[in-house]
Amino acid sequence: MAKTASVLAIILVLMSCNNDDYEPMYHDNPEVILSVPLGFPELNPAVNQNKPTKYGIELGEKLFSETRLSANNTISCASCHMQSSAFADHNKQAIGIEGRVGLRNVPPIQNLAFMFFYNWEGSKLQLEQQTLVPIITHEEMDSSILDVIGKIQKDPSYKELFIKTFGDDKMTPERIFKSISQYEYSLISANSKYDRVIRGEGETFTESEAQGYQIFKQKCASCHSTELFTDQSFRSIGFPLNLDSNEAGRARVTGNMTDFMSFRVPSLRNVEYTAPYGSFGQFATLRDLLDYLDNGVLESDNLDPIFKDNDNRIALDIQEKIALISFMKTLSDSEFIKK
Repeated sequence: MAKTASVLAIILVLMSCNNDDYEPMYHDNPEVILSVPLGFPELNPAVNQNKPTKYGIELGEKLFSETRLSANNTISCASCHMQSSAFADHNKQAIGIEGRVGLRNVPPIQNLAFMFFYNWEGSKLQLEQQTLVPIITHEEMDSSILDVIGKIQKDPSYKELFIKTFGDDKMTPERIFKSISQYEYSLISANSKYDRVIRGEGETFTESEAQGYQIFKQKCASCHSTELFTDQSFRSIGFPLNLDSNEAGRARVTGNMTDFMSFRVPSLRNVEYTAPYGSFGQFATLRDLLDYLDNGVLESDNLDPIFKDNDNRIALDIQEKIALISFMKTLSDSEFIKK
């Protein structure tokens, strides 16, 4: 009789484990408060709708390095956005699966939580919307989000992280996009020599750096403004043209030819690590870029007034170029690229 009771007890326990009312184990998943550095603009409002959490960031980082996001399992986000290069790379244009060459240079991923436009032409206003783009683009990963889910849904490590992040192991496109975005929101760079000087932490600029800072404020800061070192505007500045028929810059988004070949002003933070420069890698070095601006840019009807009103150039002598580059290198955050 006792033996029968024991067997019944075991059966009841097993049945309770399969009960539809079973709720997964709760995991503490604390919110990660993003520290807003001194002088930085406000966060993109989307961040408050997708607040980074401990396990959300961990899951996002894992997905960011996941090659199964691509059709042939060879390319991840991290393949092009390399941390050692401030999450950019050193190719003129992005290179995706099977060596396919993309339309544009890979932009660095830093301080995205404070940005209000994403991609060179500003086609996306939220990171959660941008994440799908490289997955489905032919020249990048050439896959689909459903294919990605099919590849990872039985992976125990992903199941565990989805449970810790969302409370269950259901893998949806929205959850994937949110997790990757949470990780990218956490990539904040604000500890360069420039920052330490501005914060009064005992460091000072060299003579060349100080001279470069003054030149920067006179000739560059109208576009590369705020502590992000970009005003996030879209400007046509007369760079050599990408003659690919798919390229039109901001005009691809607005349909307005006054935006033709206008691109988002890039941040200069960590610019030392992100060569080549320009929307499709037109300039191998910072000196090449400054020489071009000094010699005169391409004329166009929508050329930015900063150039049009100054003979299509930003006049710089050799010493000024050397000093400017010295200052721009103070924007390098060595800790950020080694995390």
